[in-house]
Amino acid sequence: MHPFTPAIAANRFGLGATPGELARIAGDPRGWLDAQLPQPSPVLAEAGLQRSDEIISQLLSLRRELRAARMMPADSPAAAAAVMKLPQLYRPIYAAEVGARFRQATTTERPFLERVTRFWTNHFAVSVDKAVVMGLAGALEREAIRPNVLGTFTDLLLAVEQHPAMLLYLDNYLSAGPNSTSARRLERRGAARRAGINENLAREAMELHTLGVGGGYTQQDVTTFAQVISGWSIGGEGGRFAGGAPGRFVFRPELHEPGAQTVLGKRYPGGGVEQGEAVFRDLATRPATARFVATKLARHFVADDPPTGLITRVAHAFSSSGGDLPTVYRALTASPECWSEPLAKYKTPSDYIISAFRGLGLAAPQGRGAIASFDALGQRTYSPGSPAGWPDRSDDWNGASALMKRIEWADALGQRVGARRDALALAPELLGATLGTATRATVAHASSAAQALTLLLVSPEFLRR
Repeated sequence: MHPFTPAIAANRFGLGATPGELARIAGDPRGWLDAQLPQPSPVLAEAGLQRSDEIISQLLSLRRELRAARMMPADSPAAAAAVMKLPQLYRPIYAAEVGARFRQATTTERPFLERVTRFWTNHFAVSVDKAVVMGLAGALEREAIRPNVLGTFTDLLLAVEQHPAMLLYLDNYLSAGPNSTSARRLERRGAARRAGINENLAREAMELHTLGVGGGYTQQDVTTFAQVISGWSIGGEGGRFAGGAPGRFVFRPELHEPGAQTVLGKRYPGGGVEQGEAVFRDLATRPATARFVATKLARHFVADDPPTGLITRVAHAFSSSGGDLPTVYRALTASPECWSEPLAKYKTPSDYIISAFRGLGLAAPQGRGAIASFDALGQRTYSPGSPAGWPDRSDDWNGASALMKRIEWADALGQRVGARRDALALAPELLGATLGTATRATVAHASSAAQALTLLLVSPEFLRR
């Protein structure tokens, strides 16, 4: 076994080594990764975290208040109070989700599985830049992703696409087929259509979640698929969207485009929700999807430009197993390319913060403190800004300005805890054989314990995984 192997297991496949971890896994680093994959799923069940339907029910109630407030004078105290309730609802929910996720990352004994979970959350990205998602992004991860990261890709895909956070983020809950019952009813009344077909979810499901750019679909496939999943919506409180449990997925036949549809050359008979589910199941098993997912996994875990042979083997494991995700993960960790070059990936801000907290044995902050570090270093939790998710190449994170922010952050952390940590003793515990002589000497000659810790945290070895 190469001496780099334990450090690669803990720092590339995990979330950063903790003191003593490299010694514990040194005998069988790959076995340590495999042992994290059997069930149970990596649940996150802290007290106070709310279900998505509970959150949406509160939102629906608040919207009724806002509608009533619009009838009041603009300078009415009651109207102003109603408007302020929206951020008052979302902000504590968001803070609780970020804090719980941060604590899970710093304390988990299954860091490989936690990293895999975060990979899928970024693959199926929603962004809290859209206000309604601020209350639901964490619930999407907890309810749709975590329970399915040890299942099949098909089950994971369907759970995400039918989750209220995704339906709201990509506006599918309002999508109505041009020949749907609702559209025909409005046409008979001579009314302007208040909602038509929305292609956002169909497009992103093909481009970002399954086939990938160049995956063989056309604009016509996107349009037709959007018609297939029209009517995929969320239970509401009345009006046009009455019916279904508030805040839960519901299929609305009155919004669904009727009749058979052809997507990617295959004809799907007319029907209800099962028509869309059939398309998703086929998308999940197409060779283009296997290759797209394999490429993203290899890029995340191995290198910005992963070897073609590695992608091919992981894609084969995906296809031959029917998208069984543990089989895919094991194909990845069994590939020699994963272990041949240490420090091949530059840490994202999130990786950097979590690895520092794990390495120093620090408890994740509470409240606003759990959010602040990610904001300061430029990777606000659940806020990639687009459905494409956060970028996963070093060039997107290693600019001079970003490095200066890390140095300032590490310096502040060093000043706070430096006297309580021996950086020179920690260095080999956290970096193993990747620790270079230059970094060891730099840390050893620091003028103070705080400076030594800062120098360790901004060393080239700690900045990479």
